[in-house]
Amino acid sequence: MTFEVTILGSSSATPMFNRNPTAQLLNCNEKFYLIDCAEGTQQQLLKFGLKASKIDYIFISHLHGDHYFGLIGLLSSMHLNGRIKPLYIYAPEAIKEILELQFKYSDTTLKYELIYFATDATKSEVILENNDLKVETIVLNHRIPCTGFKFTEKKRLRKLLIDKLEQDKIPVELYPLLKRGVDLDLPDGTVIKNTDYTTDSAKPKAYAYCSDTLYDERYFDTIKGCDTLYHEATFLHDMLDRAKETHHTTALQAAQVAEIVGAKKLLIGHFSSRYKTLGELLEEAKSKFSATELAIEGNTYQL
Repeated sequence: MTFEVTILGSSSATPMFNRNPTAQLLNCNEKFYLIDCAEGTQQQLLKFGLKASKIDYIFISHLHGDHYFGLIGLLSSMHLNGRIKPLYIYAPEAIKEILELQFKYSDTTLKYELIYFATDATKSEVILENNDLKVETIVLNHRIPCTGFKFTEKKRLRKLLIDKLEQDKIPVELYPLLKRGVDLDLPDGTVIKNTDYTTDSAKPKAYAYCSDTLYDERYFDTIKGCDTLYHEATFLHDMLDRAKETHHTTALQAAQVAEIVGAKKLLIGHFSSRYKTLGELLEEAKSKFSATELAIEGNTYQL
């Protein structure tokens, strides 16, 4: 099963000539989830050969422009390209008013339906659950209401041992029950144990996306034990006062979070434009949490 994230933007609010502001594309079993949508997101999708038409769910962490200013352009392009299937938007409640105002004054009536789900930045809750994954919010501490998102795979069915099934002439119509872990009692008294003909599927993985936030222990429980943690790391730790002033996190603090919550891997991003190169940020984070990588635009990370 595919479970991976492609980085579309990893910069913070002030523009950089070689880095775009925040956006990521999550692929779970070939269903696509856009996480934040800063200015230039649709250009990044084109650049990296990713199809916007495959996106059915969009998650916006908060209403600072470097996390959603690309949304109106992306939605408009989907309309112009003939999209007709619904699109689901999980975001602060005001996003509906913002988008409808822009559509009103551009005299745009979308050919497809936008279905809005308002996020609540005061509590963590499950906002989406389907056959592939569960999505819950992470309550973050920023200047305005802000949530992260935790994406957890659903447990897959057991894997069939086809050679053994065929060797023992087990009827094909029984395969679905065995995959679901059912032991079978046949009319002739034969007992077929699913453990003899199947193996367990892989343990579900979790990806936690922590957008703009102060270091705050109150969100640690929600992300505890995640396999991959993306955490903003806007500044080096010598800029801690500036990080606190702007409600952001340092690279060292992001690494401390990863260590405390028991993450297996840390991705850092949302880099300040003051850093022309990113080596110092990576080095600082790795000094505390060795399994750290930079969120580099265009790179796809297996979760």
